[in-house]
Amino acid sequence: MNYQAYLFDLNGTIIDDMQFHARAWYDILSNDLKADITFEETVLQMYGKNQELLERVFGKGYFTQEQMDKLSMEKEQRYQAEYKAHMKLIDGLGDYLENAKSKGIKMAIGSAAIPFNIDFILDNLHIREYFPVIVSANDVALSKPHPETFLKGAELLGVAPSACVVFEDAPKGVEAAQNANMKSVVLTTLHEPADFNTYSNILTFTANYQNLNLF
Repeated sequence: MNYQAYLFDLNGTIIDDMQFHARAWYDILSNDLKADITFEETVLQMYGKNQELLERVFGKGYFTQEQMDKLSMEKEQRYQAEYKAHMKLIDGLGDYLENAKSKGIKMAIGSAAIPFNIDFILDNLHIREYFPVIVSANDVALSKPHPETFLKGAELLGVAPSACVVFEDAPKGVEAAQNANMKSVVLTTLHEPADFNTYSNILTFTANYQNLNLF
């Protein structure tokens, strides 16, 4: 099939930074908030909005909205401070984006990240030109695995969901793509292929974009 649009998750899909996010979350959850949680358990909770992660770990109502907003921003500031010196595109992605653009494939970001983090990546890596549409955590009511993020991206691009490919690194993201009737390419930056056994919409698994060809 000739796909008309690519929808990219951000973290772990455009950049290989999920370990930095995990360390920032684990530092806050375990050290600051004294949660009884392992690093591995922290990784499993890393999907959806920051507020949702806090509510999964501590329960709804444990924090006020103001407290969750403050914790969310503190986590992102720690992540950015540690990751900035290491920031780079996943291997091959620069050429892949340019090739897709030259072929008229529309592209969007569909991420549970807040704009503060999306801007941090797009502007420091100078790739904003490829993504006229950005759907962030602030733009949806329901996070992945709900399909709202990707359906909204497809709508804003003017492309039918069935003509879109989602690039993801997390099982919940692939599930969101499946729920949106979209195929998915999985970047194995944080999860192994075995973690995706329950999904039927995966085109391929890849460690990077160097040998990927969906054109």
